Amino acid sequence: MATSAEYAAFVCEQIAPYGQVRSRKMFGEYMVYLEDKPVLLVCDNTVYVKKLPQVSDLLLTAPCGFPYEGAKEHYRQYRTKIVQQMC
Repeated sequence: MATSAEYAAFVCEQIAPYGQVRSRKMFGEYMVYLEDKPVLLVCDNTVYVKKLPQVSDLLLTAPCGFPYEGAKEHYRQYRTKIVQQMC
């Protein structure tokens, strides 16, 4: 199931207080950019955060998953604090 445009817009609205936000549709899914940095991947109406050292302490107990076949494992929990730490 592809991500809906409405859900992608909702995700962008949630992180808008942290800077300039945009999303780009790719193969039915979305990459969300904050200040032109890719910070979130939205697949199947689920938000994924790349496993980076900057967010590992915040997400030690977060569920993980794979946004698409062949992808590396990502955090599957969305919190606006994570985005703030990444930027």
